[in-house]
Amino acid sequence: MSIPKEPRQLMINLMYLVLTALLALNVSAEVMNAFFSLDRGLKNSNAIVDNTNAQILANINKQADAYKNEQNEAYRQAAIRANELTQELVDYVQIVWDSLFNAAGGPNPDHPEMPKRKKDKDITTRLLVLGPDGNPKTPDALGYELERRIQATRDSLLKLVDYDSALVASIPLEVEDEWKESKDKVSWADWKFRQMPVAAVFPLLRKIQTDAKTSNTTILNHLFKQVSGEEIKFDAFEPVVSARKSYVIKGDKYVADVFLSAYSTSAGDNTEIYINGKRYPVKDGKATYEVPTSSIGTKKYKVEIRVKNPLTGEVKTYTKEFEYEVGERSIAVSADKMNVFYIGVDNPVTVSAAGIPTSSLRVSIQGGGGSIKQVGSDKSHYIVRVTQPTDQCYVVVSGGGVTHRAQFRVKRIPDPVARLGKKTDGSMGNGEFKAQPGVLAWLDNFDFDAKCEIAGFTLTRVQPRKDPVEVQNRGGRFQQAALRLVRAAKPGDVYYFDNVRARCPGDKVTRKINSMVFRIQ
Repeated sequence: MSIPKEPRQLMINLMYLVLTALLALNVSAEVMNAFFSLDRGLKNSNAIVDNTNAQILANINKQADAYKNEQNEAYRQAAIRANELTQELVDYVQIVWDSLFNAAGGPNPDHPEMPKRKKDKDITTRLLVLGPDGNPKTPDALGYELERRIQATRDSLLKLVDYDSALVASIPLEVEDEWKESKDKVSWADWKFRQMPVAAVFPLLRKIQTDAKTSNTTILNHLFKQVSGEEIKFDAFEPVVSARKSYVIKGDKYVADVFLSAYSTSAGDNTEIYINGKRYPVKDGKATYEVPTSSIGTKKYKVEIRVKNPLTGEVKTYTKEFEYEVGERSIAVSADKMNVFYIGVDNPVTVSAAGIPTSSLRVSIQGGGGSIKQVGSDKSHYIVRVTQPTDQCYVVVSGGGVTHRAQFRVKRIPDPVARLGKKTDGSMGNGEFKAQPGVLAWLDNFDFDAKCEIAGFTLTRVQPRKDPVEVQNRGGRFQQAALRLVRAAKPGDVYYFDNVRARCPGDKVTRKINSMVFRIQ
């Protein structure tokens, strides 16, 4: 039987996208959706490659069964092992994918295919880069295990074909070494996943699965040529698009490679590719589609591929519609804790921009007596300090011809709650009451690292059928006069803590907070 040649590349890199700028930022909902669209596209393309690999393995089995000898059986076992190695890596990547999905809050009720916290960057950093001990140089995160498995799978696949030099250069599954050129990255996992939005990591993981499957295809094709000595010819084809960008900025070009899955190197002579009715030149079984982008929104185009079977002369036509999104540059500013800046504490802020290099961003603050400074090296994290309450405080970000003003309110730290021990009033045992060192100020449900102090209070002891005794106490800890009054407590006494005053970070004067009443038991 006639056997087609091994394809130069069964699946070109579907993730050949310029995502570096987008992935490091907290980008817009449209970009998030584009990532999930790309993830679904990769998943569908993987199914095509699975079918191709199953067909190649079936052909290897047929040849090995038809021409039984030790060498052919060895080729068959190598093909089976290649499938097993690939599936083991694919399954592990799926475990990482599922772990990330669950860590990001699980299915969104409105869009179950997306997690609740699809924009979160800390989840990916903690799960894939830092690990349980939070040390980027300690290989205890999922990203390090993923790197090890990718390299081990690549080595094992190449070992099955005796490290054939042509295959070493042609299989796409590998650990990139570009991270070594970065001064601030300590590992491949750090370079690949740190501060990536959850949604952006999904297509990256899916691409690893794609690389594994297409590498398996290359190995299987090589083994099939060895077991049969003939060229491989496929009689079933399906159009596949590999876009260099699935989401592009207005004014840029949308570039995509359109090709046949499982094509042979000689398929170009028997293949015609039409896009929106226009015929495109075919080289090595694929055509390149390039159009300018002048308006935003979803764009669609129709692909028609006509294939002539070189064995029978029969021509078959395959059609499919594809789409991509065109967006605009945008800037977003978000307070990491809430939409309020508090006086006296560090207020963390994240600045994100779509389609704008971080190096060109300029960030400033107006109103609230505020100041802002950058923290970290990625130009997306800032600390804001404010001094004056107002409803009109603005973080101003400009760059790439776009200016954005994000409005925030400036408030004092909320009033703390005065407590004696863990109580604000009520009954207290005589021994417990005497053991208290003083009054404390608590900031309940406040997300910032801030501490308020008690400036002073009035303590009054009321004994049954006796006149009240009142003392003034400076500070939160019981001073000598107040301490004598506390140590004299007896069951039935009532103690009043009035005119309690506290001072919080940023306060110029003390503030009056809650009073307390305790009955001694």
